[in-house]
Formats: sequence, C-alpha cells, structure tokens
Amino acid sequence: MSEHNHEHGENCGCGHDHEHEEHVFIVTNDEGEEREMVMVYTFESEDNVYAVLLDRQDPEQDGVIFRIEEENEEAFLVGIEDDEEWDRVAAIYEEIARTENEGKE
Repeated sequence: MSEHNHEHGENCGCGHDHEHEEHVFIVTNDEGEEREMVMVYTFESEDNVYAVLLDRQDPEQDGVIFRIEEENEEAFLVGIEDDEEWDRVAAIYEEIARTENEGKE
C-alpha cells in the first residue's frame, strides 16, 4: 500500500478538525502488531465511505486507507482487498492530497 505522506497539524487543511477529540482505532498489522491509528480524513466513492488513518506513534509514516462499513448502527473499518477498488480510492486520495498541497504553496 502506498499513500500520500501528509503532515497533519492545526493548519494542515486536510478537513479534519484537530481541535476536537481524535478518532483512535487499534489496528493489527500483518505481523500481528497492534498500532494506534488516528483517523485524519474521510471521503466517499461509489456509495462507500473511506477513512485515511495515520499511525499515532509515527505520524510521518504514510497513511492507510480503510473502507468504513456499518452494521446495526455500528461503524467499523475494513481493509480493501480488491485491486480495482484500491486503485480507485488511492487515486482519489492522491488527488485530494495533491490539491491540498497546491493550496499551501
């Protein structure tokens, strides 16, 4: 997975309100290690909602994109296994990030 490296902070313009409570998730990677991930951005594509999460301990590391699914009024994160879906949402996020970075210059 490769996503855009985006520095987040009070004035980063990513759409996330950094003044309010962080949305923190515990995510287990392929090696079974648990990481605290912070949701920094959400966007929609083809009737699905996606979240971009950054490692809370290493925010300089590339973000990870998950699909948000709801069941019985409870939301949870789902990894994107389908290559076509992954390519589509990664391209959308890269365009969002590129547009935001151009606005800062």
